[in-house]
Amino acid sequence: MIRKRLTYCIGVFLFLLLASCGSNDRGAGTDAATYIPDAPDYADATMWYIRQNSTVDKGADIFYLVSTWETDWTTEDGRVCHYADVHNATHRANMDKEISRIAGYMGEAGDFYSPYYRHITIEGWATLNEDTISNRFRTAFSDVQAAFDTFLRQRPDPDRPFVLAGFSQGGKTVVELLKTMPADVARRLVAAYVLGYKVTPADTLATENIRPAQGATDTGVTICYNSVSDVRYIQPVVAAPCAMCINPVNWRTDATPATLHDTITVSVSPQHHVLVVKGYSGSEYQPILGFLNVGDFHSAEPWLYEECLRENIRARVEAYYDKEGR
Repeated sequence: MIRKRLTYCIGVFLFLLLASCGSNDRGAGTDAATYIPDAPDYADATMWYIRQNSTVDKGADIFYLVSTWETDWTTEDGRVCHYADVHNATHRANMDKEISRIAGYMGEAGDFYSPYYRHITIEGWATLNEDTISNRFRTAFSDVQAAFDTFLRQRPDPDRPFVLAGFSQGGKTVVELLKTMPADVARRLVAAYVLGYKVTPADTLATENIRPAQGATDTGVTICYNSVSDVRYIQPVVAAPCAMCINPVNWRTDATPATLHDTITVSVSPQHHVLVVKGYSGSEYQPILGFLNVGDFHSAEPWLYEECLRENIRARVEAYYDKEGR
């Protein structure tokens, strides 16, 4: 009897110990040598980059997700962190470098909102390991879900149409938002722009919210592309397998080439669902840890086609209002 009671007590103690360890997810990861920053509170205005645009009559709200800006870093007590810290002013300022430039052209279509989130560091992507990326991405996406919910609740006009957009890791968050988006919210979606990231065949089967764009003005669709100098430089971690690709210069999904800036030729590879770009070196972008900007043009995705995207977002917003008879 004493032995049974002792065994029971030890079992209860171990259960409580494990439960208490599992419930402590603020400030530390499950590995004692790693650190996870505190989650953002999106009721706090400092957790957002917002640019109001009162000049647009029939506009849309833009919800933009930033790419990857941080490398692994170490806390004062020696723990490694695989995430951006939104409470760190330097990390927010790094994200602002991209966000402010994106807001400069996407924000012409309406009010622009971009949350700071605990995006995973570049070393996670450099593992090229989908399991590692997915495990770490859960933290990043929990922030994005909270931010999107806040955006939907607190924007001045909750019935206004909106545009989703994201680059690289931000593109992945756009795909995941589409997969979890309720139908009543999706009805107000003008379009989703997944820049420099893949939409896999499995993604398209997971939700009716992901429909590939077929032209320049269809609405409720997903725009997706990745640019390479040759298909042999496709980097699977961001670009394959991919189920769709549209040319942002001529808005075609076939191999019809388009000319950009007089000297650059852009065409879709229908077999590989990527853009093949000729006449552009991408030399202004340095290779990233030996796996990006190496025959591909990953860092150029939001900037090379900036004017095309600027015009297209406005065109799709206009088409949305025409379709709704508003």
